Amino acid sequence: MITKRNLMSAIAATALGIALAGEAAAQSYPNRVIRIIVPAGPGGPTDVFARLIAQRLSASLKNEVIVENRAGAGGAIAAKFVVGAAPDGYTLFLGNTSTLAIIPAFAATPDYDPVKAFTPIAILADSFQILSVRSDSPVKSVKELIALAKSSPQKLDFGSAGHGNLTHLTAELFKLKAGIDMVHVPYKSVAEAATALLAGQVYCGFGNLNVTLPHVQGGRFRALAVTGATRSAELPDVPTMMEAGVDNYDVTSFFGVAAPAGTDPAIVDLLNRHINEALKTPEIRTSFVKLGADPKIASPQAFAKMIADGYAQWTLVAKGGVKIN
Repeated sequence: MITKRNLMSAIAATALGIALAGEAAAQSYPNRVIRIIVPAGPGGPTDVFARLIAQRLSASLKNEVIVENRAGAGGAIAAKFVVGAAPDGYTLFLGNTSTLAIIPAFAATPDYDPVKAFTPIAILADSFQILSVRSDSPVKSVKELIALAKSSPQKLDFGSAGHGNLTHLTAELFKLKAGIDMVHVPYKSVAEAATALLAGQVYCGFGNLNVTLPHVQGGRFRALAVTGATRSAELPDVPTMMEAGVDNYDVTSFFGVAAPAGTDPAIVDLLNRHINEALKTPEIRTSFVKLGADPKIASPQAFAKMIADGYAQWTLVAKGGVKIN
């Protein structure tokens, strides 16, 4: 006869067995090859970040860590592959703003929820953009740009690195929050968009640090604001968008390592410690800065918040009627 006490004892024993098995698995981790899935082809920043981290983890974990490129669908193919993998710590994801916020926010029928489908492990780096006009423009502040756009709706235009690119969406969020209307002119890259601004083919534009900063320092562009929550060390006199009067505006693109949902917390903590140690090394920091990214040492919880905030922000833009496909 099965009594309530016997049933409860059996449940407790089962739970204890599962916990001990999980603890044993975490203690023996890693004992085979770890794959970092990259949502892009070789050579780009996401791929470079993954390879630098894989090299350091291989050394510190004394275990082979390899990079596997799975490009396609803007990164969604790689993301879905990781979502469907076993949550055992051997399949990791080098996620970014696109795969962990933008794609699922703009999808008509999202294939995955970035908040629920992944276990965040560590932030690798983040970066911001710069809102600029030509140096001979009469506009000297974000407020003046907004006033000009409101007085001439559909007359001002902005360049971007392509339809659906973060430089495009950053401007769309600006339009939404400032209540203005500007015409989008897409180009094939940030460099092409900067060249168009330099030639006076567009009035303004958002661009990343690597491409935009030399034009600002050379006196060709006037930087009106940076998109991050804090000012840039490279441009200490340039305000953030929020300081310039655009409420709740913080566009920071991020890169980080995640795993499938349900990954053992002990494994997550182990990987977080090793990745954060790697980010402290001069080699990693120098390499990241050269790519225009700021290395970040943070907890899994901080990365989880970054993903949730980014997903919520770009969902707001998507609901505003912006399309990326």
